[in-house]
Amino acid sequence: MVIIEPHIHMYSRTTDDYVAMYRAGIRACVEPSFWQGVNRRYSGTFFDYFNLILEFETVRARRFGIDHYAAVSLNPKEAENEALAAEVIAGLPAYLDHPRCVALGEIGFNNITPNEEAAFVSQLHLARSRRMPVIIHLPHVDKLRGTRRTAEIVKAEGMDPDRVLIDHNTEETIKIARDTGCFCGMTVYPISKLTPERVSSIIREYGSERMIVDGSADWGVSDPLSLIKVVARLKQDGVAETDIMRLVHGNAMALYGHSPNWKPDFTIDPLDPREFQR
Repeated sequence: MVIIEPHIHMYSRTTDDYVAMYRAGIRACVEPSFWQGVNRRYSGTFFDYFNLILEFETVRARRFGIDHYAAVSLNPKEAENEALAAEVIAGLPAYLDHPRCVALGEIGFNNITPNEEAAFVSQLHLARSRRMPVIIHLPHVDKLRGTRRTAEIVKAEGMDPDRVLIDHNTEETIKIARDTGCFCGMTVYPISKLTPERVSSIIREYGSERMIVDGSADWGVSDPLSLIKVVARLKQDGVAETDIMRLVHGNAMALYGHSPNWKPDFTIDPLDPREFQR
């Protein structure tokens, strides 16, 4: 089974994680831009980070047999500095044009503030004008209200649901997200967010159409092999192989396939580590 990890922050992971992912069957991944633990003070800091995940991280992943792509954006946690947000958004097109960029994201809400909404809408316009896939982040606090507002904005802005992933859903938000017609993401963490058991329950209730599972795997307690554990649980619960393949491969191919840059190579051979020790 060739698995695509559609949302994972490999900037925060080690090379051992790439080794484990390859051994488990993960052959491609998409890395959305995200908060780095502290708010950035300069637009250039964002742009250097975009360069890193679009260029060096692609090289690092390929050494271990994984085809790495990225998405770039101003994340919602850093939208309160209006002047800086405007400067970063104005500079996004150069990075959205990069051949390893397959989406704009992740954008959306953190605290569901007016400034977050302004940055969210502005970047939706950018994605829509370019007909790019877009990754939307649902807030971790007051999630239901944030999901409802997200659904309203996606509809009001006339976004093509085939090009939109609404991520970080839970049992309380999944129906709202599905009613938008967009792809719906579920993030699996060892402690917070969803467990493989909860994902399985959601899939058995709602089916696999337009459903995507990811590990995210950022700075906190997380697991780059979350998808492997989800697959095992789904099999245990009797979910059909065709549904499992949609969740961990087919739906990600459909979403990112709207980007002409998305041409994943599932046949990359890992290099001998002695070839890249410098």
